[in-house]
Amino acid sequence: MSRSFSIPPDPGPSENRRLGYAAGIVGFFTFLSRILGLVRDMVIAGLFGSGLAADAFFVAFRIPNLLRRLFAEGSLTIAFIPVFTEYLTLKSKKDAFELARVVLTILSILLAGVTLLGILFSPWIVRIQAFGFGGSGVKYDLTVLLTRIMFPYIFFISIVAFFMGVLNSLRRFAAPAAAPILLNAGIIGAAFLISPRCEAPIVGIAIGVLIGGVLQVGLQIPWAVREGFTLLPKWDPNHPALKRIGMLMLPAIFGSAVYQVNQFIGTLLATFLPEGSVSWLYYADRVVQFPLGIFAIAISTAALPSLASEAASKDLSRFQDTLNHALCLVLFITLPSMAGLMALGKPLIEILFQRGAFDLYASVMTRQALFCYSLGLWAFSGIRVLVSAFYALQDTKTPVKVAVVALIVNAGSSLLLMGPLRHGGLALALSIASTVQIGLLLFLLKRRGLGINLRLLMMSCGKSGLAATLMGIAVYACLSRWPVSDPHTGVFIMTVRLLVLVVIGVVIYFGAAWALGCREVKSVRSILLRKLQGKGRAPGKQ
Repeated sequence: MSRSFSIPPDPGPSENRRLGYAAGIVGFFTFLSRILGLVRDMVIAGLFGSGLAADAFFVAFRIPNLLRRLFAEGSLTIAFIPVFTEYLTLKSKKDAFELARVVLTILSILLAGVTLLGILFSPWIVRIQAFGFGGSGVKYDLTVLLTRIMFPYIFFISIVAFFMGVLNSLRRFAAPAAAPILLNAGIIGAAFLISPRCEAPIVGIAIGVLIGGVLQVGLQIPWAVREGFTLLPKWDPNHPALKRIGMLMLPAIFGSAVYQVNQFIGTLLATFLPEGSVSWLYYADRVVQFPLGIFAIAISTAALPSLASEAASKDLSRFQDTLNHALCLVLFITLPSMAGLMALGKPLIEILFQRGAFDLYASVMTRQALFCYSLGLWAFSGIRVLVSAFYALQDTKTPVKVAVVALIVNAGSSLLLMGPLRHGGLALALSIASTVQIGLLLFLLKRRGLGINLRLLMMSCGKSGLAATLMGIAVYACLSRWPVSDPHTGVFIMTVRLLVLVVIGVVIYFGAAWALGCREVKSVRSILLRKLQGKGRAPGKQ
């Protein structure tokens, strides 16, 4: 990987330009990862379907994934980046790297212990996670075996999260963003090269998960070493920053747990609805997560180091400017994504899922859930950016309190709407709860004297929303006159037609946004020009 993807921390008005470019890097690699993830799911489905082996694998993989969301990519990165950035800003790179070495040493010891305990107690973990599998039998035994094979993945992905925090703080975004690609590549490669040689072929997929974890760590280390970081362990449990990181991690872990509870409640309520409701919500969520992962997560990931640096240096004016720009940029990209999903939801679901046991009825039901999820996409995305602002201020408690309120709103709305709207009501309830959540976050930021420039935000959203509406109407009109699918159309032709409509939509949206004077067009244009010209490094020198 070349240094051409570095984002130097040059001061002044270039911060917004660098944030946009960094978000473009993260979004680009996230896009590749999501595409490869879809291929991964198709490979697993093609080889193992939805039978005993697939059930065992997905349950076993869910266990380290749950720990990853609770401790690694969520709380660890969130707690580490603000403190590490503060050391970079107020002290020196040497002091910051010394802190990082201490964290890596203690983290490695703790993770080794957790991994060992997880392997030893896998039978009991599986009994809790998959109660319906019973405590014995072929399915239960296979799940335990797969859990033991994959449990060390939590070790590797947590180390990846650590290096992600270090590199993102140094404005190096390419390697951390590209890491998930290697996980998917490891699984796909193992499916064809290892699985055929295993007595139980699904074991090969589990080994692929481990290979992917090792590859992800291997990708980060050269980048960190190039920046001057040394892998020599440093034991200093009394380091003053450790306690602060731990205190920030606790509420972040709880916040991640609240999200998991939210997901659990939705799934639980869906089980009381007609058969298929859980699956329809799952497939619709997978589609919504695509733009959410590429754009919202990319921008919030790029914004956190900038916001943390400005918060550490007490430059609250630049902090607000960066936050305003990040939020306007994420909404500029999210609003047309909403319109596109609403207009093209039917052909998109047909192309992705409608084959085999997934019939036309399932496609229609999934589209209903997708429409209701799409209504909240702007809020899902905006929350990511606002929560990053609180984390940059080393305040992890406020987002958790707001998330608890949103959880209550979601549960209440779900109970009210699941009767008349069925599974669509559950999706709509999440959109409503997210709207409440983003409103509370904006209000609480304003109380701290760090409020968003509402006039600027409303003008930006108004222009972007109008351009997105025009795009949605035009694309839907094109779809009505030129259907993507018919009984005699193959998947390839359908995909080409859909891509043509997407291109038409993009051209209309950016044309309308430019005509309306959207400032964010300039940010996106500069990112694309730099990509096309091969300029991977913004002006300035580190």
